Amino acid sequence: METYKYPKSSELFLRATKVIPGGVYGHLGPAEGCFMPVSNYPIYLDHAQGSYFWDLDGNKFIDYMCAYGPNILGYNDPDVNAAAMAQYKKGDCTILPTQKMVELAELLTDTVANADWAFFAKNGGDVTSLAVMTAKAATNRDKIVMHFGGYHGVAPWTQHADHPGVTKADVSNNLYTPFGDFSALKKVVYENRGEIAAIISTPYHHPIVEDNRMAPEGYWQKVRDLCKKEGILLIIDDVRCGFRLDVRGSDVHYGFDADLLCYCKALANGFNISALVGKKEYMDAVSSVFYTGSYWLSAVPMAAAIACIKKMREIDVAKVCTEKGIKLTGGLKEIASSHGFDLRITGEPSMWFMRTAGYRGEVDPNNFIHQAFVAECVKRGVFFANHHNLFINASLTDDDIQHTLDVADEAYRVVSKNAKQLLGKVM
Repeated sequence: METYKYPKSSELFLRATKVIPGGVYGHLGPAEGCFMPVSNYPIYLDHAQGSYFWDLDGNKFIDYMCAYGPNILGYNDPDVNAAAMAQYKKGDCTILPTQKMVELAELLTDTVANADWAFFAKNGGDVTSLAVMTAKAATNRDKIVMHFGGYHGVAPWTQHADHPGVTKADVSNNLYTPFGDFSALKKVVYENRGEIAAIISTPYHHPIVEDNRMAPEGYWQKVRDLCKKEGILLIIDDVRCGFRLDVRGSDVHYGFDADLLCYCKALANGFNISALVGKKEYMDAVSSVFYTGSYWLSAVPMAAAIACIKKMREIDVAKVCTEKGIKLTGGLKEIASSHGFDLRITGEPSMWFMRTAGYRGEVDPNNFIHQAFVAECVKRGVFFANHHNLFINASLTDDDIQHTLDVADEAYRVVSKNAKQLLGKVM
C-alpha cells in the first residue's frame, strides 16, 4: 500500500512560522495536536468533500476527526450549502438580524427537548461562558462546579492558574470533583451551600489522551435532584456530543433534563455558529447578561443550521452515526487482536476514543505503540488522531469503513515488526 509524503505542506509550514505564531497556532498545531511523528501527517489541506479531505500535496484521506466534530453530514453537504448560498445572496452580516434567527430559534426549541429559547454566538466557548454568566445572574451566586479534566473552552475561567495568561483570580470561584463521583460532588455542594450557581459538565467524560467514561447508573438523576434541591443550575456542555447522541439533547439520551445546554460543532455542519438553549425560567436571566459579538447575528450560518438540523432529524443522524461507529470500532478491535494488540475502545460509538494499550500481554505505558499505529494509518490515507476522541459523519460509507479496516490491518502489521522495541522505549 502506497504511503504519503508531504513536501508542499512542509514547505508552506516553514513559510508560516515566519508570520504565524507556531506556524499553526493552538491545539491544531502539529506538536500541540499530538501528531507524532509530525513527519507522518499533513499540515495543510486543499479541499474536502463528504468523508474526505485532500491535502496540499493531493493526498486523499478519510477524515475521522471531522474538523474536531463540526462535519456531521459530510463536508460540503449540498442541502446545507444550498441554504447557506441562498441566504448569502440576500445578505449575511447586516445591521439588523434576519428572520432566519427567529426560524432557527423556533426549530431548535422544537428539536431540543429542554429548550424554550435560544441565544446564538459563534464558538462553543462563547456559549459555555454565557451559560455560566446566566447561572450566576439567575442565582446571584459566585461559584461553579466542574469536573477534573473537563473541557469547556479556552476562556480564563475554563483553565488553571498555572496556565500562561491565567491568574488565580480567574479561577478562584471554580470547584472541582471527579466525573461520576456523586459522593464527592455532594460533599462539595454541601461545603459550599448557598454559594454555587451551577454545575457544568459534558454528558459523558471525554478528555484528551484518556479513556472516556460514562456516568454510573443513576448518577445524572441524582445530580438533577441535588441541583433542584439546592437551587443550582445544571449546565450540559453539548458542544462536542450535540446531535451525535440524540437530536433532542444528550441529557435526553442519558435520561435526565438539563437547565441549560451549549451547542456548537455539528449545529451547522461546519458553518460558524453556536447556541445556548435553556428552560423558560432562565430567559430573564440570560436576557439580563450583556453579551454580544460582531458577527453573532450573521444570517448565513443560521440558514445553514436550519438546513442541517432538518436533515439530521430526517435521517435520524444519531442512529446513523452510532451504527456506523459500532461497525467500524468492532472491526478495528478484531484486527488489532488478530495481530496481538490490545485496542481499547471507550466512549460512544459515534465519537469514540481508542488507544492501543499493549502488545501480546505487555502494557505500553507511554502510548508509543498507539502513536505508531495511528501514524501508519494516516500516511496510508486514514486520518486519525492519537490523543482525542474521533468522530463519525453520516456520509461515511461501508466501503469507507472497509478501506479503513484494510489500512488498519496493514498498519498493525507494520507496527508489530518493531512493537517490542517501542515497548522498550522510555520517556
